[in-house]
Amino acid sequence: MSSSHPPFGSERVRRVREAIESPPAGLSTPVAYLTAPIRFVAFWMAVALPFLSLPLLVGGLGGSEPVVLGALLAVNVVALVVGHGYRADNGAA
Repeated sequence: MSSSHPPFGSERVRRVREAIESPPAGLSTPVAYLTAPIRFVAFWMAVALPFLSLPLLVGGLGGSEPVVLGALLAVNVVALVVGHGYRADNGAA
C-alpha cells in the first residue's frame, strides 16, 4: 500500500517551524520595537558589568562578597546572551 501523503507529522512540524520563524504580521513590528532597546541595554550592560567586579576581585572576597560576585557574573552572562545580536540587528558593521 502506498500513500501519497507525507509521513505523519512532517506537515505539522513544517507549520510549527513557520509559525516560530515568522510571527504574525501585526505582531512583528511591536516585537521589533521592544527587542531593539532590550538588546541595546543588555549589550552595554555586558560591556560595563565586568568593571564592577574588578574592585571585588582586587580588594579580596570576604563576607558576602562572593555572593555579590556570583550575582554579577550571572547577570553578565544573561546580558551577554540577550545582547549578543545587538549590532547584527542594526545592520551596522
